[in-house]
Amino acid sequence: MSRLFSLSLCAIVVFSLASTNAIAAKTTYDANAGKTIYDTGCSTCHKTGLMGAPKSGNKADWVPRIAQGMDLLVSRSIKGYQGKKGMMPAKGGNAKLTDTQVGNSVAYMVEQSK
Repeated sequence: MSRLFSLSLCAIVVFSLASTNAIAAKTTYDANAGKTIYDTGCSTCHKTGLMGAPKSGNKADWVPRIAQGMDLLVSRSIKGYQGKKGMMPAKGGNAKLTDTQVGNSVAYMVEQSK
């Protein structure tokens, strides 16, 4: 019984280390690829500030958001978000976009707003 417990404990440690490394691996996004998505969809709101969207290139709008981190920005853009100033529909209202495409477009807007 002791050997079985030891093997189980070792397996748990190995799996937990593997999952920790997977979580630590950050997703990277391609801002250049995001420009196309931005131009064909996101710009409708983010160019003018429609529905309270932070305007692309406006540092005052973006600095506090950028400080929250890319993971949160992308997550809110994918799932949708209701904020104090307005709302972000899930995937900008385009359910056909992949999560990566949304992340790329967020990366593009962040790059334009630093």
